[in-house]
Amino acid sequence: MYEPLLAYVRSLSSTPLTEQETQLIKEAFTPRKLRKRQYFLQPGEVCQYMGFVVSGAMRQYTVDGKGAEHVFQLSIENWWAGDRESFTMLTPSRYYIDAWEDTTLLTIPKTNHYLLDTLPAFGEMINQINQRHSFALQHRVNAALSLSAEQRYAELVHTYPEFLQRFPQHVIASYLGITKETLSRVRSLPTKK
Repeated sequence: MYEPLLAYVRSLSSTPLTEQETQLIKEAFTPRKLRKRQYFLQPGEVCQYMGFVVSGAMRQYTVDGKGAEHVFQLSIENWWAGDRESFTMLTPSRYYIDAWEDTTLLTIPKTNHYLLDTLPAFGEMINQINQRHSFALQHRVNAALSLSAEQRYAELVHTYPEFLQRFPQHVIASYLGITKETLSRVRSLPTKK
């Protein structure tokens, strides 16, 4: 159960994990299973846990006044799920986070997270995650502001092709900030080389 997480920590750290550190990581995380469509977090709740996805798929989204969903993040195996702002600042979340498939997570509360930050390998992993998150957010904002629907879809196909296998068209369209109809049109266009 813990091996995917330990492999993930090792992959983002140049510092080897000792046996004692490996045990501390295992003790800091708690397994949790979510059924398809079960919530991990809802608006107004404070995000008490971050979750490492061992198996399954999740989405983080808001719902506007007209009932339309706006997908902010998709998470699959070896990704993290949770509202980073709410978790860090202990403020109410504005997001829904639910399981799109039956999902198994390893969850960690804030107190344990701080304890593990003192481990060199875990700290390196957190720094790598923060950098990657920052870069990904920059790419998402740039794409939303300056790329056409066709370009956004092409970038998704190139960067996260597994999303297309795991999530239906309406979720992908929302993630890209386009309508289902636009996504259908874009998908039918011949690919440019």
